[in-house]
Amino acid sequence: MSSTPYDGLYKQLFSHPAMVEALLRGFVHEDWVEQIDFSTLEKPNGQYVSEELLQRSDDILWRVQLNLPGGQQAWLYLYLLIEFQSKADPWMALRLLTYVCLLYQDLIKSEQVEPGSKLPPVFPVVIYNGKARWRASVEVAELIAAPGSLARWSPRFRYHLLDQGRVPEEELKHLSNNLLARLIELETHLPDDPLILETTRALIRLLKGTGFDSLRRAFTVFYQRTILSKLNSGQTTQMPNDMQEIDTMLAERIDEWLDGIRRESALKGEQKGRQEGRREGKQSEAARILGLQLRLRFGTLPDWAEARLAQAPLEQLEGWIEAVLTAESLEGVIGSEE
Repeated sequence: MSSTPYDGLYKQLFSHPAMVEALLRGFVHEDWVEQIDFSTLEKPNGQYVSEELLQRSDDILWRVQLNLPGGQQAWLYLYLLIEFQSKADPWMALRLLTYVCLLYQDLIKSEQVEPGSKLPPVFPVVIYNGKARWRASVEVAELIAAPGSLARWSPRFRYHLLDQGRVPEEELKHLSNNLLARLIELETHLPDDPLILETTRALIRLLKGTGFDSLRRAFTVFYQRTILSKLNSGQTTQMPNDMQEIDTMLAERIDEWLDGIRRESALKGEQKGRQEGRREGKQSEAARILGLQLRLRFGTLPDWAEARLAQAPLEQLEGWIEAVLTAESLEGVIGSEE
């Protein structure tokens, strides 16, 4: 699966523990989330996992400690896969199962799991931001045609899906202090939507403090390459270097855009009015000419015929004008009274 520069932006954002915490707290509604010690979030290094697995362009691997009953802790691995295809990959469940098995093999090879002990849990997540709804199965078993009792031999594996375009806006608003909710708002609204400015100011508030320096830079790059590049298309204005400058630029650009939309709407309204006026004039003139022709051939027109001429569209009137030359009666031109 080929990667895009957009994938890299997401990988940069989700390389920060605050984004992973926002994902789990805001979008994974399971009881074990409350057992996580988020202060232990870390990215495994090559001592535990092969470099090949760590360097996959669209995958991000984390591990974190779970607080177990009796004061004990155990590692939980988080396998995040970023998906930017235009539509769902129907084999995603199988892909993820393969990656998780590779992870387990690496943990065994590096002796992170002792012989006879159990493997650590892995929570696989697909983060998808395509426009089309994700319709691929999240269960491996559903990809296997196993009739009857053979079904119990199919592997049991599923992944958690975050389909960003399908998260209700009310849910995003409710998660007012969630960084990922703000990112989803940026992704699901046009760059010139006034909500983008509101979301940006919320991000500035959430990313205050020296502990977020790196994540602020990551968001700044995200804005530069996605939102601002579209708002600033064709212009040579220098890109902002921090979130506060982005806020200022967005305020200016969105105001300009709204003014432009209002001017464009007014112009289109004027043009439409002129076009409709010209069309009405042509319709009226065609009805007048046809009425003269019909009276010359068939005498005084009845009221129903006069009303039909007044209401007929221009295209029909033009057809009747041609028909009046060969028709033998009024009804042969415009039809009979209903």
